[in-house]
Amino acid sequence: MNINIQKETLEKPLSQVIGVVEKRQTLPILGNVFIELNQGTLTLVGSDLETEITTRVHNVSGQDGKTTVSARKLFDICRSLKNEALLTLTTESDSKMVVSAGKSRFTLQTLSADDYPRLEETHWKHEFQIQQNQLNSLLTKTSFSMAQQDVRYFLNGLLIEIHNDHILSVATDGHRLAKTQVHVENTDIEFVQSIVPRKAVLEIGKFLDAGSEEPVDVKLNASHISIRSGDFMFISKLIDGRFPDYEKVIPANLDKHIIINRENLIEILSRAAILSNEKFRGVSLKVENNLLQVRSHNPDQEHAKDEMEVQYDNTSIEIGFNVSYLLEALRACDSENIDLGLLDPNTSCTFHAQESNDTLYLIMPMRL
Repeated sequence: MNINIQKETLEKPLSQVIGVVEKRQTLPILGNVFIELNQGTLTLVGSDLETEITTRVHNVSGQDGKTTVSARKLFDICRSLKNEALLTLTTESDSKMVVSAGKSRFTLQTLSADDYPRLEETHWKHEFQIQQNQLNSLLTKTSFSMAQQDVRYFLNGLLIEIHNDHILSVATDGHRLAKTQVHVENTDIEFVQSIVPRKAVLEIGKFLDAGSEEPVDVKLNASHISIRSGDFMFISKLIDGRFPDYEKVIPANLDKHIIINRENLIEILSRAAILSNEKFRGVSLKVENNLLQVRSHNPDQEHAKDEMEVQYDNTSIEIGFNVSYLLEALRACDSENIDLGLLDPNTSCTFHAQESNDTLYLIMPMRL
C-alpha cells in the first residue's frame, strides 16, 4: 500500500476516529486505526468493540491496500508536521509502515487489517432523518446530566425516545434530570426508546455542527444505532436496560413560579459558588417580595451573599441546591428568562424557558 496525502487532509479524519480508540486495550489491535485505500477513496476506522467510527477521504492518490497502525502515534506525527507537508504512507512489509514528509521519516509497527474487528451493520428496524442542529440540540441540552460509572448502568447513557414526529432526549444521574424534544418530519415510528452509551453520545457531539441544517441519517434496531452524515459514519451498541419512567419523577404540583433572568442568575450563582463547600457545593436560594437571595458558606466559616430582582408574588421560601447542577443546566438552556417552579424545601425544583417548555430541567434539593 502507498498513500500520498496532504497533512491537513489526513489530520481531520484521524482526529475524528481517534476519540473512540482507547489507550489501554485488552486487544492490541484496538489501539490501531484501520486504513484502506481503494480506487482513490481512503477509509479510516476506529473501534473499541462497542463503538465504531468510519470516515472517508476521496481523490487520494497511491496504490491500493489496507493495514492497521497505532492511531495515537500516527495522529501525533501528523499533528507535529507543518500544514503544507505532503505525507507518504508506505507499507514495506507485513509488520512495518513508513511515514515520510520532507526529510522526516518514521517507521511504525503494523498489524494485519484482516484481524481488525468490525461492528456488523445488522438489519435496521427504524430509519429517519434529522437536521444536524436538531440532533446537536438533543445532545447538548441533556447529556451533562448523564451518570458516570453508576452501578445502575442504564443511567450511564442518554435516552432517545421517538414518538411519531417528536424526538426526545432524557438524561439523569439520580440527582438531576434534563429533558428536551425536537419536531421532525416523517419518522413513521409510533414509539421506540433507545439508551445510547455515554461515550457514544460524546463522540457523536464532536462532529455535529450546531448551525447546520444538513440532514443526518439515523438507523436503529434493538441493539445498535447508526448515524451517517456525508463521509462520516458512526455505529454504537445500545445499553440493554430499561430507563426509569422520567415522567413520574417530574412533580406536577409546583405552586410557586419565579421568572428570573437567566444570565443574571448564572452570574450570582457563579459568585456564590466561590465560597461554597468544595465537596457538597451547596447554595441556599431564598425568594420573597420579588427578590432572590443566594447564600453560601464553607467549613472555613467563609460566607457569600448576593441578590437580584425577580418576578415573584407568592409566599416566602428557602431551599438548598448543588450549585454545580444549577449552573450546568442554566448554561445549557438558551432563553433570556426562565420559569423556576418550587413547592417546598423537600421537593425537586424544575425550570424551563419562559416562552417554551420543550426543554425541562429538574434538580433535587439538598439540606444545608
